[in-house]
Amino acid sequence: LSFSCGQQPPPSLSLLCFAGFQKTEAPRPPGAKDLHAYPWDKSSLKSMPVDLQQLEKLDAYALKVNVKNSVEELVKALLKQARTDLEKVRAIWMWICHHIEYDVVGYHNKSQLSSKPRDVLQMGKSICEGYAELFEHMCSLAGIQCKKLSGHAKGHGYKTGQTFTGNSDHAWNAVYLEGRWHLLDSTWGSGSVDDSFTKFTYRYNEFYFLTHPALFINNHFPDNSNWQLLKPTLTLKEFENNMLHNSNFYTLGLLAAHPETPIIHTASVSVDCRSGTLFMFKLQGTDEHGLMTLKKYGMKLDIYPQKTGSHKLEIFAKPCKAEASDDYKCVLEYVVECESVDKAMRFPRELHQPVGPSWFSERQGFLRPSHREPVLHTNDGRCSLTFTLGKDISVLTSLHTDGSSLSEDMGRRHVLQIHRGNQIELKVHLPHAGNFVLKIYSRKKSDPGNYDYIFNYLIRCLNTEVKWPAFPRSYSKWLQDYEILEPLSGLLPANRNVQFKLKMHGIAKVLVQAEDTQPLTQNKGCWEGTCNTSGCREVFVMVHENANHTFYSHVLKYEVETQ
Repeated sequence: LSFSCGQQPPPSLSLLCFAGFQKTEAPRPPGAKDLHAYPWDKSSLKSMPVDLQQLEKLDAYALKVNVKNSVEELVKALLKQARTDLEKVRAIWMWICHHIEYDVVGYHNKSQLSSKPRDVLQMGKSICEGYAELFEHMCSLAGIQCKKLSGHAKGHGYKTGQTFTGNSDHAWNAVYLEGRWHLLDSTWGSGSVDDSFTKFTYRYNEFYFLTHPALFINNHFPDNSNWQLLKPTLTLKEFENNMLHNSNFYTLGLLAAHPETPIIHTASVSVDCRSGTLFMFKLQGTDEHGLMTLKKYGMKLDIYPQKTGSHKLEIFAKPCKAEASDDYKCVLEYVVECESVDKAMRFPRELHQPVGPSWFSERQGFLRPSHREPVLHTNDGRCSLTFTLGKDISVLTSLHTDGSSLSEDMGRRHVLQIHRGNQIELKVHLPHAGNFVLKIYSRKKSDPGNYDYIFNYLIRCLNTEVKWPAFPRSYSKWLQDYEILEPLSGLLPANRNVQFKLKMHGIAKVLVQAEDTQPLTQNKGCWEGTCNTSGCREVFVMVHENANHTFYSHVLKYEVETQ
């Protein structure tokens, strides 16, 4: 008998006639040439080269095949478009992943359940056992060696750090292609169940088709260790202790996580990846108790739980090219055992993750930051940051802290922007000791829309003597490249002569208006002079933009201390 697609079977298989098909001989056990090195060499996610684009036509064909009357007829129909063994396995895989749903009711009542291939096809649903048996039977009909494997899996209901005892709880397959054994799991390829285990959702997952064995061992531990297809093999204890990286971890291009154990006592976690990936985290459901920084090839997270005991830490990621609406996917889970609490590391509510500059802020035009770390420590309550700005960028900044000590308006006035060419300096004067957040926003000058939030820093000051007033209020006629040299404080002493020195260009005349009005004189690009603060509560700086104008524009406003 010839193969259903008219090809002769390979001579290496001794075949038996079976319902119009060739029955393959019993699968040979894995040998040395089937083994892959452990740990993963970070090369490929699959155990053999697979060109998914070339398979697109076949995939589309397999999805449309609608034969339910017999497994033999189904295989015959699927093989019409499949030439190579890989294509045959692929057609069977795609069909099962998109047409057999996980039987959540049957899972809870296994006595009523049949995992015979004919029954699985008729019902259109099963549990892992039925998926694996149907896969094995269909491959066998197609003349492909295939074996159903059973073992333990870190699947639904798995708790970080749990141990596995007793009978195996999951089934999957190995297929023999191009002279080697390969692993796949059509149950996990088809979709997922919800937390309550009452609803199945089709959600195709390419990761579990011919998965690299060094990645498959992450959540599949076969009863027979030879079927790990690894050199060296892992013990059950190692499997239990190993970090669970789910399929999202690898499909998003992540490479490694540290620490490599799921239960941690440390305050630091890091993830390595190939290129710009966005991350977020949740510690007991919130991102308040940590400092996450984005790196070019990954991220670093320091966590500071504010209660002792066990805490669930989840790490999420998405590609930087993703749409803003795209969801972050959970890639890692740790259990953090916290023995003592560092109350000093309680962060302001306004702190936004990630903290500090990164490839992301560079991409938004904030280049060469003077401070690359996320936290700035200041003893005297003052600090200064500089960046080189990309073209056409307008910057907005604000300072925040917990409590009511800083209104939104005052938060803006405790940060002063100084522009020199394409350099920007941000001078920060803190109103008191404590933890503050410096938020940085930007927009294109050519685009008059809203400012977009870009990144933030945490600024810490322990010195309780610190009490800096805000910078002077500036008005719209104060141009971006003007600069206040003195006085920087927006609060002037009463009954004093105060020296003014302002860098402004393209202006005909500058006046300082207090009780009396004093002109400033131009000297080497600066306008200079003094003003007396007696008898007034406010001091204004005003400019004549044009010598022919009779009116002045306000550019700066200072307050005067009350006596």
